[in-house]
Parts: sequence; structure tokens; C-alpha cells
Amino acid sequence: MASDESSLRPFFYSLAVHLLVVALIGVSLWWTSSTVSVAVQGPIIEATLIGPAQAPKPVSKPKPKPKPVEAKPVETPPKAEEPAPEPPKEDKKDQEKVTDKVTQLKAEENARVQEELRKKQQIELAEKQAAEAEKQKKLKEDREKQLREKQAREQAKKEQEYLNAMIADEAKTGQEGLDTSLEAEYYAAIQKAVTDAWLRPETTPPGLRCTLEITQIVGGDVIQAVVVSPCNADPMTRTSLEQASRRASPLPYKGYESVFKRKLRFEFTYDG
Repeated sequence: MASDESSLRPFFYSLAVHLLVVALIGVSLWWTSSTVSVAVQGPIIEATLIGPAQAPKPVSKPKPKPKPVEAKPVETPPKAEEPAPEPPKEDKKDQEKVTDKVTQLKAEENARVQEELRKKQQIELAEKQAAEAEKQKKLKEDREKQLREKQAREQAKKEQEYLNAMIADEAKTGQEGLDTSLEAEYYAAIQKAVTDAWLRPETTPPGLRCTLEITQIVGGDVIQAVVVSPCNADPMTRTSLEQASRRASPLPYKGYESVFKRKLRFEFTYDG
């Protein structure tokens, strides 16, 4: 029983405190809201009850400073593209000048190409003509060479035939023809005249055998003397024999008129 009372006592205390708080709140509300106005003659006097029950004036709190607003970049609208200016209209005279200039340049280029082509053709023609001239020159030289060789062969053949005839004539006896002994004497006289006029080179060895061909005119004057084959002499000795024939001019003639020969051959010998 005692325990029940002790457990309810805090409950009652708490209830009484709550009731007292409610009563105080009601009295304070009634106290602060009642205003007595007395209407009397004379100036109006307003009276306001001042006491502990008057509600305190609300304290104004400082307004928070506004946060700075970040300035957003202003987007500039894209500029409208301006239309390209129209090219100035060319004057007709200017157009004609340009056309004439282009035509002139084309004509000059065409003339230059034609000139280069003409020069090229001239060079090719000159080269062709030079090659043809060289070919004709070579053919001419070959023909002349062949002609000289042919003439040399014919001349050698004639000389050999003439020499054989002379040898055959010398082998004849006096009974086979007139003045055979006089002709042999004539040849011996000419050979002696040439031998006496010969200036023998030191290089001439014994055993020399060379055929001399002499051309003379009436009276015995020598107009030509050459050494022909056969001959075993060197060039210097050959030249000395030709010079001896000219040096012996005029050859024996008087008394040999009947056996005189304008061209004759004889063998020149030297045995040391």
C-alpha cells in the first residue's frame, strides 16, 4: 500500500505542475490583451498598460547576406555572314585587251614551237647529209683504191711482159735480125754511162740486181728514170740509181740512131 502511494505521488506532482503552467499561461494572455479606454471630456489620453505581462518586442535577426551570384558569360549571338561583295564588272574594253593578250601569247608560243621544230628538222637534215657525204666519200675512196690497185697490176704485167721481151731480144743471135750486135752495144753503152754516174751508198751490199726503166727523147736526154721490179736494193740505193740515170743524161745517141728506143729497160748489177 505504501509502495502504491509512493509510485502515484510523482504522477500527481507532475499533473499539478502541468495544471499550474496552463493557468499561468491563461492569466498572462488575459492580462496582456485587456486595454481600458475611459471616455471623458477633454483631450484624449491613450494609456497603455505596462507591466511584466507585456510581450517583448521581437528582436530582428540580421538578414543573411545574399550569396554573390556568379555572372554567367553572356553568349554573343553569332554574327550573320555578310554576303560576299560582287566582283566589279569588267569593262568590255578590258575584256577585249585580255582576250587580245591571250591570243598574242598563244600565237607567240605556237611560233616558238614551230621555230624549234624547224631547227630540229634542219639539224636532222644536216646530220643526214653529212652521213650521206661520208658514205659517198668512203665509196669514192674504195673505188679509187681498187682502180689504183688494178692499174698497178696492169702496169706490173706490162713491165714484166716488156722485160721478158727485152730478155728474149738479147738472147737472139745476129742471124735472127738486123743490127743485133749494134743494139747490144747500144745497151752496153747506156749501162756504162749510168754506172759511171752512180754514187753508190755505203749501205749497198754486193750482189745488187735492179731493173732500170728510162724514158728519153731523141738526142738521149732523160725525162724519167724509175727502178722497177725485180730489184733487191733498199730505198736509198733505188733512189741513187734513179739519180744516176738523170745524171748520165744525155745518154749515148750518136751512131745508135737506128736502134734508138724512147723507152728502154736494162738490168743494173753490182758485185762489189
